[in-house]
Amino acid sequence: MEEEEEAGPPNKDLYALLHISPEASDEEIRKAYRQWAQVYHPDKYQSPHMKDIATENFQRICEAYEILTDENKRKIYDIYGMEGLTSGLELGPKLNRADEIKEELERLRKRKEEEKISAHFRPSGTILANMSLPHFLVGDGIMRGYSFIYVNQNFRMAITSEVQSQISKNNTVGIGGNLAVTGNVGGGAASALFRHQFSSVSSVEFMASAGLRSLIGVQASRHLTSHSTATMGISMSLEDGSLNLSNSWTRQLSETANGNIQLTLGPESSVAVGWQKKEEKRSVAGEVKFSTSSFGASAHYTHRFSVKSHGRIAGRVGSTMLELELGGGRKLSKFSTVRMLYSIGIQGIFWKFELHRGGQKLIIPILISRHLNPVFAAGAFIFPTSAYFLLKKFLVKPYYQRREKQKAFENMQKTSAQVREARAAAEKAQQLLQNVANRKRNRQSEIGGLVITKAIYGNQKELKKRDELMEPNDESSLRIIDVTLPLNFLVNDSGQLKLHEGVKKSGIMGFCDPCPGEPKQLYVEYTYGGKTFEVVVDDYEELLIPRPSQQI
Repeated sequence: MEEEEEAGPPNKDLYALLHISPEASDEEIRKAYRQWAQVYHPDKYQSPHMKDIATENFQRICEAYEILTDENKRKIYDIYGMEGLTSGLELGPKLNRADEIKEELERLRKRKEEEKISAHFRPSGTILANMSLPHFLVGDGIMRGYSFIYVNQNFRMAITSEVQSQISKNNTVGIGGNLAVTGNVGGGAASALFRHQFSSVSSVEFMASAGLRSLIGVQASRHLTSHSTATMGISMSLEDGSLNLSNSWTRQLSETANGNIQLTLGPESSVAVGWQKKEEKRSVAGEVKFSTSSFGASAHYTHRFSVKSHGRIAGRVGSTMLELELGGGRKLSKFSTVRMLYSIGIQGIFWKFELHRGGQKLIIPILISRHLNPVFAAGAFIFPTSAYFLLKKFLVKPYYQRREKQKAFENMQKTSAQVREARAAAEKAQQLLQNVANRKRNRQSEIGGLVITKAIYGNQKELKKRDELMEPNDESSLRIIDVTLPLNFLVNDSGQLKLHEGVKKSGIMGFCDPCPGEPKQLYVEYTYGGKTFEVVVDDYEELLIPRPSQQI
């Protein structure tokens, strides 16, 4: 299995170090630098040991200030992090205005991503294997040709595959093929395409295919505005010489929604209107299509229960279809997802299993029954669903728990030296913060203000067992760190504490990353106005305490 990567915004450790927002102005950066310089300037300390600690942290503050007050360096850092600065990335001498720098930086970022992708071929494909339980029960074999609801011909198995490769900065070529087989009858087709990118807003694509559908065609696309795109194409059949004209328009309706209209003129003319909306936890889409021979409408809703699992409900209705589909899926790794769906409609009752890995798909629809018996339909839904939850509880979940525990142990061993070094640096930084933090805590305690009584940062799952943590010999305590002192230091004169959104908390002075590559949270217990409160926030989430509703 592939290693899961810790998700989050780009590197913002320098902002965390100065305790400022990623949108901070130059004046706010200078103000933060002066405040931290007063704490960490080596001349403030007489002890050689403390002077060495101060020197080390003062250099970190100076480096952050130097980068974030240089407009070019800051923009590079915001996209590439420290790697972009240490690799010698340059923006060019002819770029003077901020908008020119931003545009060039975006172009460089896209080129870097494209170069990374183009280093490998980009394959995509689908294997669709139809199966029939009734035919299997009568001894005719489980793989049997039948008419499937969204396919125009009878077949037993179909395979499609395509490989694209970027041969230069603006040119891409691709080859593909498909094969369909039913009993002793089958056929296939081969296709090729060439795409040329004229600019960042326009491109043209030439395509040709031979076999079941022999045709040639050309298609052009252009971004009309920053929110809309138009595509126009024409193709000619080499079998009967018929022409197909296609036009489509896509427009971004909001930050999370877009709509599209597609018009096709030819032997099978049609018009389709679609809409899609995708948010963090849910996505919904719908389409209505009219053609010269039929009409149809479809909609689906997907809800993400967690990072790894989701549920789905879909429906299709039209002149030749009526179907309801229910199911869900689970992410097995970074590139692999498995899904199981149950559908009932005029074509019968089906189970459908799907495996998605990268650009490859394996889809296995299984016909359960042609007859829409209510009892059988309910059983076909309830029994597999019950079996899934039983397997998940007693087999799958324990397996993943053992695997995650083993991965966490291996990661802890691999990063133990790095974590020990980071912990030592955090403890040194806290030593310099201690006197000021204690004075602030005592002052807030006297006036009934904000006092951080307990704060721990680290592995998300370990924080749920926080009452058992912090034992000296507890292995779990190695994946968290006590940050009560630095948070008391960060309480401002108004008795408030704010950690900015989008900034990784391990970069804050006195913090460190105790479990690299794992999801982290921050737990804070505090008193305010004589009352005790608790709050838990994610690694990149904003923390603002006391909350407005708690303020006196």
